[in-house]
Amino acid sequence: MNHPHEIRPDLDEGIDRKVLATLRARFLHINQCRLERAMEGLSSRQQLVLTLLPLLFHVNHPLLPGYVSGATPAGVAGFEPDAEQVADAQRLARSFAYKTRHGNPPRPIHGLFLMGSLGTLAQAEQSDMDLWVCHAPGLSEAEREELRRKCQLLEAWAASQGAEAHFFLIDPQSFSQGQRDSQLSSDDCGTTQHFLLLDEFYRTAIWLAGRTPLWWLVPVYEEHNYQAYTETLLSKRFIRNQDALDLGNLAHIPPGEYLGAGLWQLFKGIDSPYKSLLKLLLTEVYASEHPTVRCLCLDYKQAVFANHLNLDELDPYVMVYRRIERYLQQRGETARLELVRRSLYLKVNKKLSGLDRSRNNGWQRQLLQRLTYEWGWDERQLLMLDSRSQWKVRQVALERRELVAELNHSYRFLGQFAQNQGATSRADQRDLNVLGRRLYAAFERRAGKIEVINPGIAPDIAEDTMTLVQSPNRKEPGSHHWGLYNGNLGVYEWEHFSPIKRCRELLELLTWAHRNGVIDHTTRLALHPGDSDLSEFELFNLLGSLQQSIPLPLASVSEERLLQPSVADEILLLVNVGVDPLRHHRDLNILMTTERTDSLSYAGVRENLVLTLDQVTLNSWNEVLVQRYDGDHALLRCLRDFLNSLGQRSHRPQVRVRCFCHNRAQAIAQRVEEIFDTAQLLLDQGLNHRYLLQVAQYTHVLELLPGQVSLATLAGHDAVLDHLGEVRSRYSPLHLDGNALQDCDLPLLLEQGRRNCIQVFYRLLDGWADLYVLDEYNALWQQRLPLFDESHLLLPLQRFLRSVAVRHDARLPLDHLQQASPAIHYAQLLPSGPGKARSIEPRPAPSAGVDQPYYEVQAILQAGAGDGVHVTLYCDQQEFSELEHGDQLYEVVARQILGQRRSAGHYRCYITDLDLSELLEDEQGSTCLYLRYKRELEQALNDGLAKLQASLKP
Repeated sequence: MNHPHEIRPDLDEGIDRKVLATLRARFLHINQCRLERAMEGLSSRQQLVLTLLPLLFHVNHPLLPGYVSGATPAGVAGFEPDAEQVADAQRLARSFAYKTRHGNPPRPIHGLFLMGSLGTLAQAEQSDMDLWVCHAPGLSEAEREELRRKCQLLEAWAASQGAEAHFFLIDPQSFSQGQRDSQLSSDDCGTTQHFLLLDEFYRTAIWLAGRTPLWWLVPVYEEHNYQAYTETLLSKRFIRNQDALDLGNLAHIPPGEYLGAGLWQLFKGIDSPYKSLLKLLLTEVYASEHPTVRCLCLDYKQAVFANHLNLDELDPYVMVYRRIERYLQQRGETARLELVRRSLYLKVNKKLSGLDRSRNNGWQRQLLQRLTYEWGWDERQLLMLDSRSQWKVRQVALERRELVAELNHSYRFLGQFAQNQGATSRADQRDLNVLGRRLYAAFERRAGKIEVINPGIAPDIAEDTMTLVQSPNRKEPGSHHWGLYNGNLGVYEWEHFSPIKRCRELLELLTWAHRNGVIDHTTRLALHPGDSDLSEFELFNLLGSLQQSIPLPLASVSEERLLQPSVADEILLLVNVGVDPLRHHRDLNILMTTERTDSLSYAGVRENLVLTLDQVTLNSWNEVLVQRYDGDHALLRCLRDFLNSLGQRSHRPQVRVRCFCHNRAQAIAQRVEEIFDTAQLLLDQGLNHRYLLQVAQYTHVLELLPGQVSLATLAGHDAVLDHLGEVRSRYSPLHLDGNALQDCDLPLLLEQGRRNCIQVFYRLLDGWADLYVLDEYNALWQQRLPLFDESHLLLPLQRFLRSVAVRHDARLPLDHLQQASPAIHYAQLLPSGPGKARSIEPRPAPSAGVDQPYYEVQAILQAGAGDGVHVTLYCDQQEFSELEHGDQLYEVVARQILGQRRSAGHYRCYITDLDLSELLEDEQGSTCLYLRYKRELEQALNDGLAKLQASLKP
């Protein structure tokens, strides 16, 4: 049923010019109301900028802002300044006098539109002005350059008036055909999107002057027929060509655009997660409706045609929220909806707690009040959000976990959508690759990498007073760990509190606290050193060294650096942290020896004083990594890894060596620094092993020279099926005796070996399935699993292999695409059931529906004492470590996973991502090795799950 005031201009029934005029008037009415709302939130100087912009683009006057030359394109279509604008201009330039130009002078500026948050619920004092300057298509390059220069000068003038403005030159003819010359930057989406940008323009832009959009006058039901409809309007002169601006339509959005738009918002989300999250969710909504998506701008236009002109309901942010709300409610995802509501509230940034509800608090607060009342929020919830500027590390870490989980969900959703649709993005491949690496550097975890917990959540999370404690680790008798606590806690008082962060090693904890701004120069630290030799003097100097090597805030990373693999820029080596080498020395009588001695061959008895080395690295992607070396072999292993990391690269990091221990600190630091300086010098001259042999004389570790440690050794004691499953570093074909293994599937399978290819084979049995993988080096991995269905069998493996591929690709220069991770192929061994397989048939890679969620479980493995390995698991961003849970780790994680499952069913627990970088000393490692660790971790998890389920049975 149509609304009584709804307008339905129909080509077949004839179009009335009065009807078109009515429609245009409705759009202009909303436009004027939004402009008034925008002005209401601006200072008088900012209002002056917005008021004068049409006039400044209309004329060239030497004394007015933005003047370049008399040849700069000027003249806004259909525009004549009013008396107020002329008076404002004369206050800037007394000699200015406006004269109407008669005849038909050129008007190369076709339209001026304001984009962004102004005039919306989310307008704030710091909101910038994004302005589209739509110009005539026939401008020469020289004229466009003049216009660009004028825009730059106007941006500078606006800044002097307290307004942050960004101007974008738009050629409507080229734009409507999807052509843009912009490059990716913090203020422009570059090549990553077109139609979704147009959608945002049509529903948010405020018209300032010039022609009005032709799109306004095309009914929603004619969007698919846009070209023919608009040609009729123009050819039959229902509207004049010089009155209309044609930027195109949204009849069809190619699926690849969702990928480009989503990655762009993920990039923005690194620093502004709340704002980006809303747009990311909207992209997900659109993609889920593809190919029958109805963009919000069409809802907006339909409302205007129906004369539904409620300004609050047509607010761009309210419309975005309503669409996301319906989507998440239909999916029953209440936690995600609550995060969206928090994001909207914090983006609006109008505090409602303690507000006098009877007062007139402005339209934004009134609208926000109605929304929060609708959501059922109480004063406590409002007070928590309004105190965001005082949030400290615990609240920020909790919020960060939910935000990053949501960003990861969106990334996976968009990737799955692209795979299912076979979508290719409009985005330039370079842009996409740069975006992918920014995300990897910001959010990807790996051993030793310091996690950044405050991506634009709170302005300052530094604590005033903290307590640093070394205490026995009850989960691992005989070992210790370090904890950081709020406040000034006395001896043993800390036992009654939970630390904000716990680490095995002191430097990892201090680096985490410094990188995240939890400890700054104003923080007062109480120290309980436990069994360590750490003094307050040493602690003070350790923090000072971190502040010097990792100065905050870090400069942004250039695209050029992201196009290459990360390299170390700054290396801080801290020797004997919390350790007095003489107190721990084998022969305490050495204390009486002379001062003149080599710290690596102390007192001539070949006992070196370098007992521990903590290496803190800031790399070219702004990642901060910490690595620990201890024992007699510490120095040589650190030096070996340092030289291996440099390889043949010409890039040399800045190396600083510091030591603050009780005895001989300066001599130790100087000696270690000499070794690293000499090593770099010799490397530049073509280093051979002789220098390392000289260092090894002091450290008794000749067996640890480069090349002597194999990946097989690093793999620990993994059970290997046989020689077929041995880890390899290069491709090797497999040849079997013709009479061997006649009664199994392996001969048929091994014939399929191919270079640089990962092949997954599976065979379905009665209630079971056999999985085989031939990796890129032709090593074989095998596992027998309970069979629920093919999807549950293959999808977890596919997700895991893709995560390994992402880690592989991050290590390559982006121009080495031919070295990208190996392709993954699937095949089924037939027939199913008992007996011998006789054939192999290719199968497509498994894929989930775009809306099928899964639980992300990441494992990070780090070297422990001897052959031991420390395991840390992350379940949807929440950390579970052996440090905290000991031998109960897998049962605790299984309980967490079980609690998150939507449906009953005895599904297995799966590892979706695995980091082995520390065990492999940052080498890549073969896929087979990753799969072997995956199998062992999953076995431990599922054993924990079985225990848990058994305990829950009545």
